[in-house]
Amino acid sequence: MATSSVLVSNPTPFRRGLQAGVTIAIGYMPVALTFGLLAKSVDLNLMETLMMSIFVFAGAAQYMALNMIALGTGVFEIVMTTFIVNIRHFLMSTTLNEKVENDKKWKKALYSFGITDETFSVAATNEGRLHTSYMLGLIIISYSSWVVFSGIGHIVGGSLPTTLQDSMSIALYAMFVGLLVPSMKKSRKVIYLAATAALFNALFVHVLQMAQGWAIIVATLISAVGIEWVEQKRREISRE
Repeated sequence: MATSSVLVSNPTPFRRGLQAGVTIAIGYMPVALTFGLLAKSVDLNLMETLMMSIFVFAGAAQYMALNMIALGTGVFEIVMTTFIVNIRHFLMSTTLNEKVENDKKWKKALYSFGITDETFSVAATNEGRLHTSYMLGLIIISYSSWVVFSGIGHIVGGSLPTTLQDSMSIALYAMFVGLLVPSMKKSRKVIYLAATAALFNALFVHVLQMAQGWAIIVATLISAVGIEWVEQKRREISRE
């Protein structure tokens, strides 16, 4: 009995990672279900939906990819846009590299694939140095939830009436609004970035007749660089 109580009070790093990831897994359920439903609405089959969640594992990027697929955007533009949206992962990976124990590169590559905003937040706020097995536990349960419920969402979507399936495409835009508004409330910079990107995108598509995919990529890059430059200049002026 004494040995059993010690094991319970001192769980392994892997088990602690699993426990820490339970809340993330629960939070992923509705978002992944919605993704599966929307993937069905843009005519992705079950295997394509699962493959996207398995190999991409990035909520915002996957939703954006669905939108671009619905617009008939080419593969290269979708990949480039996904890269731009997820470029922040370089910073998150660098931060966690300093916090997690030094280990073999293939192990680091394994858990770095599973770094999302949520898993990063949990890992980064955890006190002390982290074990590789903790990261694997945290990511395995989060990743499994995302992939499994993406598939369930697609299956459920297939059983819905055709009219309701067609109307699900509207939810895609509602989801983007839901992701954007909380960020806009926290930072005025996000408001400027969203408004500038929207204006450039409209200019490129309707005036310059640029392809939708390239319009999104170029508008995002110009807006991000431009707003960051303005913010930098503003900080320099305020220090003078």
